[in-house]
Amino acid sequence: MDSDGTRDTRGTHANPVPRPAGPQDGGGMPAEAAPAVPPRPTAPPTMPPLPDGSAFLGWLRTPRPETVPGVWRFGYKPRPEQEPDQVPARQLLSGALIAFLVGWLVWSLLQNGYLGAWWWVPFDLIVPDAWRGPHSSLGEVGGLIVYGGYKLLVALLIAVVVGKLGRWGEVWRRYGPPAWNRAAPTPERPPAPEQDPAEFLYLRQAGASDAADRLAGDARTGLMRDVDHARIARAWQGVRSGRHSMATFTAAVVKDGAAACLHPSGERDLPARHAQHDMVTGQVRLGTTADDPRNPYQYRGTGLALDPDLLGTSLLAVGPAGSGKTGSLVRPLAESLCLHALAGRASVVVVGAAGAGLGPADAYDVVVRIAHPESVYDLDLYGGTTDPDEAAAILAEALAGDLADPHPGSDSRRSTTVLAQLIGPFKAVHGRFPSVPELRRLLDGAPGPLAALRKALTDTGHESLLRELDARERQMGHPGDVGAVLADRIALLDRPAFAGFFDTSGSSRPFSLKALDHPVRVRIDLPERGHADASRILARLVLAQFTASVTVRDDRSLFSCLLLDDATGVVTPEAVRGIQRLRSANAGVALTLRTLDDVPRPLRSPLLGAAGCRMAFSGLTPWDGQDFAEVWGKEWIEARDVTDRQIIAETPAGKALHVVRRVITGKAATARAVTVRQVERERWSASELAHGVPPGHAVLSLTTVKGEHAPPLLVDLRGGGRV
Repeated sequence: MDSDGTRDTRGTHANPVPRPAGPQDGGGMPAEAAPAVPPRPTAPPTMPPLPDGSAFLGWLRTPRPETVPGVWRFGYKPRPEQEPDQVPARQLLSGALIAFLVGWLVWSLLQNGYLGAWWWVPFDLIVPDAWRGPHSSLGEVGGLIVYGGYKLLVALLIAVVVGKLGRWGEVWRRYGPPAWNRAAPTPERPPAPEQDPAEFLYLRQAGASDAADRLAGDARTGLMRDVDHARIARAWQGVRSGRHSMATFTAAVVKDGAAACLHPSGERDLPARHAQHDMVTGQVRLGTTADDPRNPYQYRGTGLALDPDLLGTSLLAVGPAGSGKTGSLVRPLAESLCLHALAGRASVVVVGAAGAGLGPADAYDVVVRIAHPESVYDLDLYGGTTDPDEAAAILAEALAGDLADPHPGSDSRRSTTVLAQLIGPFKAVHGRFPSVPELRRLLDGAPGPLAALRKALTDTGHESLLRELDARERQMGHPGDVGAVLADRIALLDRPAFAGFFDTSGSSRPFSLKALDHPVRVRIDLPERGHADASRILARLVLAQFTASVTVRDDRSLFSCLLLDDATGVVTPEAVRGIQRLRSANAGVALTLRTLDDVPRPLRSPLLGAAGCRMAFSGLTPWDGQDFAEVWGKEWIEARDVTDRQIIAETPAGKALHVVRRVITGKAATARAVTVRQVERERWSASELAHGVPPGHAVLSLTTVKGEHAPPLLVDLRGGGRV
């Protein structure tokens, strides 16, 4: 619905699906019909593929109540805001039994007259004299009813008192029929037609009844899946916003049903799913929030999920190798964003080392395998821009952005100036940007290339650009010239392994991040083995191109996200500033680090402040934990200082009373002094983060783009989000 095939970026699909172009106002609705029954996609774990469509309808009708950020909303049942003060089961049952025995004893004593006749005083005050005695005017039956009714009233009063003392009501709620009803599954009733989401009421209310009938039929017969539902809802948003015509949308839906408004790749689902997804809320489940006192009560035992509203504030995850950052976080997020891309909601770029397990190649439209001879796509070194100054700024960030602090003379502004002095004249002469070998020769300052460029500028009538070369030649003689640093860095990309990449002549198929205006799925494999420094340069390049591209998009309704598995050496001052700008551009990044030591000390606090979602995995070092403890801050808690002094009974009656009390409460008789005060305590201390997070767990804090917060939560990631 967001792309009609005529506006897609060239060469952004590894296996492009031939399709005719549709009308401009129709979005991704092809003019020709899609296959009537496409191959059935792999179903999400909550929605097995049944031919009658009951699984899809059950999934669609499952309640998803609004709740606090990060809670898995699919089938969620809200909990009380305050934790109930529950009495231990042994104490509760023993107290109830003893209260019953005490009440029965009091009633027996009253019946046998051992407590005197004082309990008949209220009866004498309210009953006329003619009703009392053996000659009562009520007769034998009436007198029996009056006297029996009074005894029953006294018995009920005793039962109420001892029931209150013995907590009989709580016993009933915890172990009686109310508890049985909660445990027994409640049969689900189909919703009323006016409340059934499977009836596509928003289409009927807008007058598109034919489209609603076609979609409802496909849903009932099993031809629709969760991605189809999300994709059509996204297409309808385009109609409501005025970007597309309602007539074209209705015609496409009536014609193709659940297969309407397809993604440009023609795919309706991923080859396989690794995690649990809910395409209605856009969430992906990562695990389960631990039932731990340090977690707020409303979060304990609930599913923990992320969605674009949270990723829009960016995410930083830190943990040692093997802690599960890739398998438990990056891959589920990549899978979720790829599903959103198929639904026309998002574009995603996943960057990691080759073989890192970021999903199969079939799950992506573009796979750039740098330094691999069989790679179908190349990476555009200049980010698809035609402006020499912008190209110089992006490339300078990649080459020398990490040198800004240790080397004041090598800051990114001077690097940008040096590159612009060479890139601008070269493009004016050749109509393209220089390749890696050509740029290296220019940065080395060899007389031959500079003289040839000077002559070409003169021959083509660009004498005004000679001043750029003159300035470059003057700076080369200075000891602190940044050109030598840039030449050393670009030499890391001028290796035989990269000979077929970063081509600027037009003979290859370069991928540019300018394509993020469309719902494209991209995976970039970095050559970690033997080229660690080059991989860091390329990772900085991709991050710089991403922040530069998404912040200048005209249509920001499409969420864009960059997932960077292992951001070692990537965080620079300019990168932190770029991350801070992403929230307003409906974009975000997710970065993983083995340790915060991989980030320069002056940038650690700004990086933690720029990321709205922060995640500390098990095995964190104490000094890394200290940084997280500082950014998570402190909270006011109620500290109770309790002093107990055992009471020694001296009389037999006192000892017997102490025994009864011990049976009911499970504790010895004590005199207790309680002091309550408000104290400020760290939410998670550095020691707790380093030593108190179990294996397979992580501590995660969340912030939505609307500013809602979730405190640091202990989350169990062991298989909680996997199929």
